[in-house]
Amino acid sequence: MDKTNVETFQDLIGSSVPVLVDFYADWCGPCKAMNPVIKEVAQKLEGKARIIKVNIDKAEETAIKYGVSAVPTFMLFKQGQILWRHAGMIDKDSLLKTIEANR
Repeated sequence: MDKTNVETFQDLIGSSVPVLVDFYADWCGPCKAMNPVIKEVAQKLEGKARIIKVNIDKAEETAIKYGVSAVPTFMLFKQGQILWRHAGMIDKDSLLKTIEANR
């Protein structure tokens, strides 16, 4: 695979478009329960925001850097800045309102 086409985490969160990061783990029940909600949010916000999932077991350094101690943890970034952070499950409407408010 050509590494030049792969965006780094820093590139992604540095975007001028809001980026919702879903820190999760494969073994996490609440994370699995959030998957359908995240998919719905992604569909509603297509073109207005990006949503990326980060597996804390595969990206330990990133999880440590951002102080992720519980999963799921959601963070909203824009131009590299953390605009919002939430640990635990959250409903679709709250996620949508948060992202829309930070566009």
